[in-house]
Amino acid sequence: MRASVSAGVVQLLLREGIGFPLVCGISAGSSHTINYLARQPGRAKASFVEFGADPRIGGVTTWLRGRGFFDSEYIYMNTSGPGQALPVDFVTYLANPADMRLGAFDIDNGQETYFTKAGVHTLRDLLLRVRASSSMPILMPPVDIDGHKYLDGALGPSGGIPLDAAETAGFKRFFVVMTRERAYRKMSEAPKPVVGAWWRNHPAVRDAMNNRPAAYNTMREYIFELEQMGRALVFAPDAKPPATSNTTDVAKLQACYEMGLAQAEAELPRWKEWLGL
Repeated sequence: MRASVSAGVVQLLLREGIGFPLVCGISAGSSHTINYLARQPGRAKASFVEFGADPRIGGVTTWLRGRGFFDSEYIYMNTSGPGQALPVDFVTYLANPADMRLGAFDIDNGQETYFTKAGVHTLRDLLLRVRASSSMPILMPPVDIDGHKYLDGALGPSGGIPLDAAETAGFKRFFVVMTRERAYRKMSEAPKPVVGAWWRNHPAVRDAMNNRPAAYNTMREYIFELEQMGRALVFAPDAKPPATSNTTDVAKLQACYEMGLAQAEAELPRWKEWLGL
């Protein structure tokens, strides 16, 4: 839900008609990837602001029932079809010439998988991949796709920032959208004994959770180095966002969104200059 701050960036990019040939996202960033490719600025905001008020998104009860603290079955599979709460414009998504990479973590082999548009034939295909990319360990259950079980792509070696996917695709310059302020450094998010006990049958997940802070911080440092070289343009909030990943308070989410949009509007001239627009 902290991606409410980057919802303002998606809004502005779409409003200004700024396009990219490849769009990469992990976790909440995968939802923004779809909103961007489907050219749905309203959905970009609603998904991370107003949707917080929907009592069906989850809580302790759904977590204890094995559906996740955030009920991923409802959020990703039962809201995005025609006539539902957050319908995806799948026709526009398919027509968009840009390709995508959505990162998800295979819990058995410990590999990061990047899903592309080539593997998406139906809306369900797309939603499953977004769901897999976004399924936070412990808080949400793994997602099965073609016999593989996946969790949040942030467990992968990039720490949740899919720059490696864009580099592998051959790109040299990158527009990077972050939800954490520049000074932020990630610390351990769960005690190692808890992680070890929870994932005792999946050592790849255990190791990835324990290694994630280092991977995330290393990737951020690399991106800031690219920025200094003129090879990256980075959007990072000027201050700590008022929402966390688990915030459902709509007022805080709205404040986070407005914060991101205001900063994006202020930075727009710099973006256009860097992009040659």
